[in-house]
Formats: sequence, structure tokens, C-alpha cells
Amino acid sequence: QTEVGANAMLAVSIAACKAGAAEKEVPLYKHIADLVGKSATTLPVPAITVINGGTHAGNNLPIQEIMILPIGAKNFEEAMQMGSETYHHLKDIIWEKYGSDSCNIGDDGGFAPNISSITEGLDLVIAAIDRAGYNGRIKLAIDAAATDFCVGKKYDLEFKSAKKSGQNFKTGDDMIEIYSQLCSEYPLVSIEQPFDKDDWEHSKKFTTLELCQVVGDDLLMSDPERIKRAVNEYTCDALTLKASQVGTVTEAIEAVKQAKDAHWGVMVSHRSGDTDDSFIADLAVGAAAGQIKAGAPCRGECLTKYNQLLRIEEEFGSEGVYAGENWRTTAS
Repeated sequence: QTEVGANAMLAVSIAACKAGAAEKEVPLYKHIADLVGKSATTLPVPAITVINGGTHAGNNLPIQEIMILPIGAKNFEEAMQMGSETYHHLKDIIWEKYGSDSCNIGDDGGFAPNISSITEGLDLVIAAIDRAGYNGRIKLAIDAAATDFCVGKKYDLEFKSAKKSGQNFKTGDDMIEIYSQLCSEYPLVSIEQPFDKDDWEHSKKFTTLELCQVVGDDLLMSDPERIKRAVNEYTCDALTLKASQVGTVTEAIEAVKQAKDAHWGVMVSHRSGDTDDSFIADLAVGAAAGQIKAGAPCRGECLTKYNQLLRIEEEFGSEGVYAGENWRTTAS
């Protein structure tokens, strides 16, 4: 990877994987399932981005994403309907509250109103879910991407503000208290990268509370050694799988196997600035991941993944199973 680069390697690896499926005359997801050693009949729950912040938007929200998980849908098609309706109701609510110029979108297609508070963002999403009529059927998730606002050993929740007070630096223990309160006040079931990539201490402290799924992104980087350490130290209980981090499909599959052996959740994820290739949709089904993060129901590079999953579900017919309430255990 140091000589060729992960992106170049991944393109060749994906091409080889597709060639393998063509040689066997089976769908791509079926070929991947054979490599993983699982049956491919489960559609993942989409973690749909609805609000962007952090380094992915020009507002003052410190965290990178607020997402919705339609775990109460009966199938993937209904999940996307629920997610899309909530997304558009959210646009109306933002328009009404902040004006039309607040409906710009961020890197992942989520809206980027100029808010600075995590609770303000979550309240907007809760209002949209209520307006759409999906209370109890949609859960919340956030990607804190805390590495981006970690300064030394503290977390600067005003790192994007032009008028910093200098009073909003939080310790790791402060962040644990903030996340714990969010989990108690909102239907928040998953937090991705809640601490700095090297803050193993507070990641462990928070994970052991078992308040929600704790997803390792920068903490793990899909690296086998870091995953092994995280399993041993219990510093998270789910893997963000980004194929471009590891560089090959083979290594991505090995990372999935590591996570499954530890009874972790697996969230197959796109990357900011992704292409409109739909490979990760087949990867999520083939790996029986249970969760996929592909952005908002907006922008071509996001929609291509969701549309491929809709096609796969249609192909499955009555044999297809939507992960739904089993969005985490599907990966075990």
C-alpha cells in the first residue's frame, strides 16, 4: 500500500472480485458471501445521514453526522421510504426554523443548518421523525469523529467557531458524561468514534457502560492489530468497515471475520467524496453486516448504493430478510 496506494489496490481488488463472481456466474454479493462463509439473504439496516457537521459541513456543529436507523421497517424498501420521508420533513422543519439558506447539504448529503449544539440537531431530527409518523420505529445514531476536535487530551466542542470562548474544552470523562446523557434522553443506539483515535482509555470506559453500540472508525482503521487490541481491551463493540482503509477485498473480509468472531456489530461504510460505484452494497449483503452507512437519500454517490440494495432485495423475493431489530446480531 505504501508504494501503490490503497485506492489503486482497491480498484484492482474489486475488479478481481467482480471477475470471480462472473466466472462462477453468480451475483457479486453471493460470491462475497462464499468468501466470508455466510449465506447472503440479509439486507442491512441503513444508517442514513440526515444532518452533517464537523469537517463535513460549514456550520458550527462539532460532530460529523447525525443519522437515523429505520429498524422498525418490515423490509429494506420500507426502510428507505421511512428514511426518505423523514429526511424531507427535516428539510421543511429546518426551512421553517432557520430559513431557506439553512438547507444546504454537507459532504454526506445531510443538511447543514448553522447549529452548534448536538442536542439542537437531535431535537430537529426527533421532530422530523414525529412529523413523518415514525416514532418508535426509527432510532438515532451519531458519528462524532472526535479525532477532528481533539486537542492534546481534551475535546474542543467550539473548534469550528469563529468566536471561541475558550471555555468549551472537555476532558474524556466530560465527554463520557455528555454521551451518557444523550443516550438517556434520546433513542440513540449507536455512537461512532466518540473519542480520539488514540484515546483507548475513555473508549473503554464508555463502552463498558453498554449504553449503546460504540463503533470504532479511526480507533481501528480496519487494521487487524488495532481490532485485536480493541477486542482484548473492550474499547468498542462494532467495526466501521471501509474497504479503502485496508486496500483489498480480501483484507476487508478478514476484518469482518475478526469482528464477527468477537460478536461485534459491523457497519459497512462509504467514504466522504466517494464515487457512484455500488460495491459496498454487495459487500454489506455478502458479509451479512447488518448495517450500512452510505450517506443521505441524496447525491448520486449515495443513492447508487441504496438503489443496488433495493435491486438485491427484489432479486431475493420472499427469501430476503431485513435485519431490522437484529441489526447488530446479524453480524455475529
